[in-house]
Amino acid sequence: MIPLPAAASAAVIAHRGGLWPDCEENSLAAFERAAQAGLQWAETDVHASADGVLYAVHDPSLKRTAGVAARIEQLSSARLDRLRLLDGSRVPRLVDVLETAPTLSFNVDVKADSGTEPMIRLAREPRLRKRLRLASFSARRLRRLRAAVPGVRTSAGTGEIALAAAGGMRALDERIDCLQVPEARAGIRVVTPRLIAAAHRTGRQVHVWTVNDAAQMERLAALGVDAIVTDDVELGLRAFARGPRPH
Repeated sequence: MIPLPAAASAAVIAHRGGLWPDCEENSLAAFERAAQAGLQWAETDVHASADGVLYAVHDPSLKRTAGVAARIEQLSSARLDRLRLLDGSRVPRLVDVLETAPTLSFNVDVKADSGTEPMIRLAREPRLRKRLRLASFSARRLRRLRAAVPGVRTSAGTGEIALAAAGGMRALDERIDCLQVPEARAGIRVVTPRLIAAAHRTGRQVHVWTVNDAAQMERLAALGVDAIVTDDVELGLRAFARGPRPH
């Protein structure tokens, strides 16, 4: 493991815990490795079981990561707890992820409506809420999460990012503490000095996903983004080793 560069621990967010040798994505071992690397944040996604238990899984089914084609929302937690990922580890409940890596805070993307109420119940626990930032591509889900969990941090939704990019940064909900965006989409640059400056003026950060290329990491670091979401944690740490960027 490389020595942890000053200020880099907050600038690198482990995408699904990061990709590590012999570890499946979104596995307890992956999050443990991210914590051991000294990171402050990891990213994960959640789907709820048929009985409302949240699991740290990106896809709606486990076909890709465990060879099980059934949708997670159709399986009971008892059934899911018996399944194994391709690396032999169990499918992790979100609460187990939080307990396994207590030094990490988590950016949690609620992937389906069935996960909204279970996420609300978990995020209402004060000891957990302070370690969470909630995210979703669904504006409806985000509105529900914000209304139900006062004080919870959230990222901006797709429409809110468009509003911010058009000059409406100050009109965003105060619970939005960051914009999480791709560097570009459909040939249009999203991350610009103007967007970064506007975010910083309102006390918000700009995070860019999912960045696994060294040259792109260096370019974004020099541009002044606050963090990248990456599978390659060690590469990200090296890219952000030069310390905080001037805002």
